[in-house]
Formats: sequence, C-alpha cells, structure tokens
Amino acid sequence: MFDIVSVGNFSIDSICLPHRQNAFTVLGGSVAYVSFAARVLEAQTSVISRVGTDFPAAYKWWLQQEGVDLSGLVVIQGMPTTRFELKYENDLSDRTLRSRTRMSPIQLDDLHISLKAKIIHLAPIAGEITFEVAEKLRNCAEVISLDPQGLIRNFDGDGNVTLESPPDTRVLNLIDIFKSTPKEIQTLTGSEDTETAIQTVHKRGARMVIVTLGAEGALVSVDDATHKVPAYTPEKLIDPTGAGDAFIGAFLAEYSKGEDCAWCAYVGSAAASLVVEGIGPTSFGDKNQIYQRAHVLFDKREQKNNSNKNA
Repeated sequence: MFDIVSVGNFSIDSICLPHRQNAFTVLGGSVAYVSFAARVLEAQTSVISRVGTDFPAAYKWWLQQEGVDLSGLVVIQGMPTTRFELKYENDLSDRTLRSRTRMSPIQLDDLHISLKAKIIHLAPIAGEITFEVAEKLRNCAEVISLDPQGLIRNFDGDGNVTLESPPDTRVLNLIDIFKSTPKEIQTLTGSEDTETAIQTVHKRGARMVIVTLGAEGALVSVDDATHKVPAYTPEKLIDPTGAGDAFIGAFLAEYSKGEDCAWCAYVGSAAASLVVEGIGPTSFGDKNQIYQRAHVLFDKREQKNNSNKNA
C-alpha cells in the first residue's frame, strides 16, 4: 500500500521568468511537485499518468531516483506529452498559461487492479481525469483528495487558458479533501466569494477544504471552522510554479501519518516556501529544513495564543 498516489498527467513546462532572457524547460505537472514534496517527508508515493514518447528519459530517471514509483506511468505512442508555456509578470504575482500540446485522458484500463493507497490525490492539469476514473479510484483509497485546476481550464484554438465551470461536478461528491486557489474554487462552485464557495464544497461531502493564498498563506476549513495558516517567507523568490502543489504534497504526507490538520498545514506552508526558491520542481530542501520552518510557524501561533490568553 502506498501512502500517496497522485493521479494526473505529467507535463513538460516552458517557464518564462521576468529578467531572464531564455525560458527554462523543466518537468511539470502537479503530480511531479506533489510527489517530490511527499517523498522528502518519506511518504511512499506513486503516480498514475500518461505521457508520450517525447517524455525525456532523464525525467523518468529523476523521479525514480527520488523514490517515486512509476509503475502507473503509461507511454502513449503517436501522441505528444502535455506541454505548457508559463509566462510570469514582473512581480511574479500573475502569469499567463498556454497549452502547446495535451495528452489524452487517463483511462480505466490504466489503473492497476490491485491499487491500494492511504490517500489518492486527483491532480488533473488539462481535463484528463473523468468522473468514471475518479469513481473507480474512490474504492482504492481511504482518503480522496482533489485539486480541480485541470477540470476548470478551458483552452481556445491557440491553447490560451481561461477558467470555466465544468458541466460535470460529480467528482465533488467523492472527495474528502479539497485544495484550490480562491479563483478556482469560486469558478468551480459559481460563488462570488471564497467563504460561500468553501461551504458549497463542504456540502458536497468534503470534510476539509484548503484554499491557498500565495504569500498570504492558506485557509483551512475543517469541522465547521476556518483557520488562517500563515505563509513562511522564503529566503528568495525565484519561481512560484508548483507552490500550491508542494503545499498539498507535504500536507498529505503528514496527514497520512496521522498528524493533526494544523501541523499538516504548517508543514505544507514550509514546503511551499522552499520550492519557490528554485526553478521548477528542483528546490524542496530536506526533511529537517521543512520541519524547521514548520516549527517556526507553529511557535509563532503558540506565542500569539499565549498573548491572547494573557490579554
């Protein structure tokens, strides 16, 4: 049994950063960031994904060297791997996203009959996870987690990405943990504000809803209460790609060990602060670094709580 199985297609990303003359071509896809972050924290991880024959052998070697199981990786002949172009604005607070190529959806036949996991994390990037696949995976795990970004992306003829509520939202009835940005959860639910959107997702069945806020941290809603989790300020901000994925990867790694939600969120915030210090999925630090930053956030909360008690 795996601790975390991430489901979604890998991509090959071209990341264009301001003040950098050339774009960086790197391994991409939410499943990559989630798996690397979880592996740093010693979770047993696997990926179910589709790629083309153009997917570099070096990427496969890299993933396997980091201990990510690739027995669920399916190579499709005659189709290219999903590719994205990401262009960031000068302050790195916003980006434009364009799809160059998109791999076909994951099929029921791609799933191992014997698949079992503590947590299965659904992480589509371009509509590659159908309800039927999610429904089958529901029976393979104790906990189902979802990042819906790939379900709400709409692609025009040139591959430019806009967000649009999908016609089929039945997947929300299957999940235990939900993670997205404010814009994504509002788009998915058709809500005008984040709190209403959070409650809508809860009503569909999710016990826990996480909304990442970038430099402002994250909101974690569980047991009818919403908690603000601060961000850990990185030593340097190079590339914000995958910060939310690193957050949920680290969060789920700790959650699979039975840790409480608050600690899981601090660890997620710490992991996110490390990944933005490098380009692509190259900067995750080590377990001690993640825990050290998480403890800083935890200690700040304790100091604040004690101060409020003494006030």
